Amino acid sequence: MARGKTPLLPVEEARQRILDPLRVTSHERVTLRESLGRILAEDVIARRTQPPADMSAMDGYAVRAADVTAAGARLHVIGEAPAGRAYAGEVKAGETVRIFTGGALPAGTDSIMLQEDASREGDNVTFSEAAHAGQHVRKAGIDFSHGDAGPLAGTKLSAADIALIAAKNHAHVMVYRRPVIAYFATGDELVMPGETLGADQIISSNNDGLGALIEAHGGEAMDLGIAPDDKEAIRTLAAKANHADMLVTLGGASVGDHDLVRPALEADGLEIDFWRIAMRPGKPLMFGRYGEVPMLGLPGNPVSALVCAQLFLVPAILRMQGTVETQSLMIARLGADVKANDAREDYLRAKLDHVPGELPVVTPLPVQDSSMLSALSAADCLIIRPPHAEAEKAGATVSILPLR
Repeated sequence: MARGKTPLLPVEEARQRILDPLRVTSHERVTLRESLGRILAEDVIARRTQPPADMSAMDGYAVRAADVTAAGARLHVIGEAPAGRAYAGEVKAGETVRIFTGGALPAGTDSIMLQEDASREGDNVTFSEAAHAGQHVRKAGIDFSHGDAGPLAGTKLSAADIALIAAKNHAHVMVYRRPVIAYFATGDELVMPGETLGADQIISSNNDGLGALIEAHGGEAMDLGIAPDDKEAIRTLAAKANHADMLVTLGGASVGDHDLVRPALEADGLEIDFWRIAMRPGKPLMFGRYGEVPMLGLPGNPVSALVCAQLFLVPAILRMQGTVETQSLMIARLGADVKANDAREDYLRAKLDHVPGELPVVTPLPVQDSSMLSALSAADCLIIRPPHAEAEKAGATVSILPLR
């Protein structure tokens, strides 16, 4: 079949064909300080119980509830139990121990009386309230017990996860290595930001934008720069990606006279799986294998490139780090009417407004031109319009892909 007659591939099928052959990266051991945003390769198992004993949740007095059955009870203070230094003896009838938040309950006690409810005179204390067994006590193991698992493999570590791991007495964790994503843009018209522009040249925003997206999802960005419209230059840059986990090209993946990525790299063994997608923005998207390296060819249009990267590259980066999650869709209500769709799955840039107690409201931006980075920057999400979707009125529910 001629290239121009190749049928357009549905988005979900294209995404699955990208993900299926990917291999997860190797594991590496990192410190907790290095683990934020990394994906766990192994379950974390608690090495201790937290708290290790019954602890006081408040400052006050450790008592036997049976000794303080009514207001006015008077007990003899026999010692104290600050955090980290337990009282060694046993508390008997008529006795109490001064205790502080985080202190271990002395043997024989089962409750904490608040210091606000106590009146002390020397070694004796009178309570203005009755005690209830177990009040203001954090039971041993209420947080976790020795041998408990969690966070589990596949978790993208947050600050709270890291604090939990530290509490479980781990200083290091095993995570998936960051997949190295090598990429370069193509085109004589492109220069990097800050460089001198020639006549009819434009700034390449794709390199920095794509690198940020890669890093934000756990990948290691390997920016190879810009290749002019020259087959040998394209081959030279692509060869630098031979040890990367994936090669991404920006532009040159269509069939125009200056779209040279495919013919340039086919000479070095590039095997194409597919190269056109039934979506908007971003029809010319290519996937294959360049030697041992999976290769993704994104459109050169900056908006199309970033939308396609969100839909196809981000799931690939996550998959290479051992997670099965590809994208987190939400349901929202339309804030404006949308027209019927054609045969290509459409991704409308939109603003999202959260409504307490209701579904969020999503409103398409008034201009959807795929050349406008300002619109993509202003967007909170993408409204997903399936192929041949009928027109919808404001208030109808739609699927959205959050961008923030």
